[in-house]
Amino acid sequence: MVCLGNICRSPVAEGVMKHHAQKQKLEIKVASAGTSGFHEGERPDKRSTSNAMLHGIDITNQRSRPVRKDDFENFDLVFAMDHSNYENLLALADAQYHHKIKMILNESHPGENLPVPDPYFGNDGFEEVFQLINGACEIIAQKLKNNEY
Repeated sequence: MVCLGNICRSPVAEGVMKHHAQKQKLEIKVASAGTSGFHEGERPDKRSTSNAMLHGIDITNQRSRPVRKDDFENFDLVFAMDHSNYENLLALADAQYHHKIKMILNESHPGENLPVPDPYFGNDGFEEVFQLINGACEIIAQKLKNNEY
């Protein structure tokens, strides 16, 4: 799960995906990262943490980290939160891994290439982000359970 700073959207996506994986009894590795290292080592944004907690998902122990080259080897799927991060991921990854990189909302809105809006610079939008990510992660978990990837 990848966004820019790995403090708002992708930590929520990591937590939500872990939640859905557990519900589906999937044994998968889920992580999040940012295409920048601006916030490396920081906890998720308090607004994301609070909103996730409202839904019973605790992301307080996560720490921001940048995407690493070996992430493309170590993960079967890499979900970008928006177009900019999608393009950054393609630039970071060797061509042989490009098929693993996907826009997360294409899972719930196929072929629309919709971005998960970045709520960082406002005080609203965190619930919308949660709901968008939750819908996509529920579908991802079901697809993983059905071996559809």
